[in-house]
Amino acid sequence: MPKFRADMHIHSVLSPCGDIEMSPSAIVAKAKEKGLDIIGLTDHNSTLNAEVTRRLGERCGLHVLMGAEVTTSEEVHCLGFMPDAERLHEFQKFLDSRVIFFANDPDKFGYQFVVDEEENVLDEVPHLLINALNLSMEEMQRKVYELGGIFIPAHVDRSTFSISSQLGFVPDRLKFHALELSYYARGHEFLDKCPWFADFNYIQSSDAHFIDDIGKICSVLEMESFSFENFKNALRQGEAVIL
Repeated sequence: MPKFRADMHIHSVLSPCGDIEMSPSAIVAKAKEKGLDIIGLTDHNSTLNAEVTRRLGERCGLHVLMGAEVTTSEEVHCLGFMPDAERLHEFQKFLDSRVIFFANDPDKFGYQFVVDEEENVLDEVPHLLINALNLSMEEMQRKVYELGGIFIPAHVDRSTFSISSQLGFVPDRLKFHALELSYYARGHEFLDKCPWFADFNYIQSSDAHFIDDIGKICSVLEMESFSFENFKNALRQGEAVIL
């Protein structure tokens, strides 16, 4: 069965912590250079650079999953991906409805640019995107599932902004397609420390904020051919190779 190399956690210039070089066109070019087949565009609390990245990827045979890294009210980071542009727009409206407005200071936090395929700045998001939304983790999970998307709690091994740091356990009612390990994780070491996390499927991603970090680690998934549903099923069936 064909194997696909996927880095599912990448930030663009829309994230205030993303480097100014992280334009959609540069991200796609670097992903192809690194030999990736699939990437996830996951800016903080916003999907506004996802569609342009998908279009650029489509031109050169790179599959781009459109999503966001959402900060929930528990201060847990979770990845959500949508299967098409229509549901992506609905997801963005949902996120916008849960914003607690705090003005961004670009000199302190960084710029938050929405750009086009030629790297022209189309807009700048005024509220700070790295703040928590008025949205619980379970509420986000329910919305992602309602829209037919993919839900992945992010970097669960990290000492901040993760299920393990904020909750210390995986809630029984929480449904997800996989858990994500950070670039720095060694799976066996994390599971030795937190054995109650052992019975789940995992991916591992770069969480790239700088261009050279794209693809520094990835997951390998097996599927007959790429589609959103095939990718979802590969996660659900535990076919990701992470280490």
